[in-house]
Amino acid sequence: MSIAFLFPGQGSQSVGMGKALFDQFEVVREVFSEAEQVLGFDLAELCFEGPEAKLNQTEFTQPALLTVSIAAWRTLGSPIDAGEMVAGHSLGEFSALVAAGAISFADAVLLVHLRGQFMQEAVPEGQGAMAAIIGLNRETVDALCAGVAPDLGVVRPANYNGPSQVVISGDTVAVKQAMDLATQKGAKRAIQLAVSVPSHSPLMQPACLRLSSELEKINGKDLEKPLVNNLEAKPVETWKAAKAGLVDQLSSPLLWEETIKYMRGQGVDQFIEIGSGRILSGLLKRIDRTAKVINVENPEGVAKGLSLFDEVTS
Repeated sequence: MSIAFLFPGQGSQSVGMGKALFDQFEVVREVFSEAEQVLGFDLAELCFEGPEAKLNQTEFTQPALLTVSIAAWRTLGSPIDAGEMVAGHSLGEFSALVAAGAISFADAVLLVHLRGQFMQEAVPEGQGAMAAIIGLNRETVDALCAGVAPDLGVVRPANYNGPSQVVISGDTVAVKQAMDLATQKGAKRAIQLAVSVPSHSPLMQPACLRLSSELEKINGKDLEKPLVNNLEAKPVETWKAAKAGLVDQLSSPLLWEETIKYMRGQGVDQFIEIGSGRILSGLLKRIDRTAKVINVENPEGVAKGLSLFDEVTS
């Protein structure tokens, strides 16, 4: 059995996430305590009680999701040696790098909090948007984004999530025009996402520069297992390469479908999604229905993960 670990990004958050793990596992409480010490506010209260509007603000969403993922990871005993590779969807790439030993949790949780601030300051809330286009292929979505009138602003493909799901990103008016065009082209659905910034679009260039500056302050390490990165869907094993990818992916489209296909091509037959929600599991099944996946977001998922590791090592 060949295992890969997947870590979710924005869109996976929900009020109450991590609570069941927090109540049962001391190691989870330790992770949340560390996050609070670094950030200076009660992240547990925000995750468990909301308000939802605040949890959806990207400067809070990002550290919240990373904390829940790493808390879930540590309930498994941080089993990096049990897997062949890691990957994270956008923000989840930071979680994946913590799991792979490239960066400390304390550094990562502060970085993603700053990353969220940089992103929000690059595009004030309400001026940017993202939307999932479901039921059209990537070529059609590429073309309809290119067909939006330039005076409406920027809109670009942001996430190539699967054969019939592409997320678009950009100025709010341009995104809404692209959603209308998608519906006219026969899209099954065009759904605006619960995010406060237009990630993975050219509008994020100012945030890229500021994030790059912060990353230069971090003493990262080369990875214990390869990361299949968002930017090129290729494995990286050095902190230098991983760091460059973290910057560039912020204003570039994510190649998630290619990431999963690469992993499958390398013989991965068991995926484990670590953290809040099951979005990546759903995308995985759209990309390859034969792939096996379990989710570790609650005590039941932890038990399944530990049982799987026992099976692998027995």
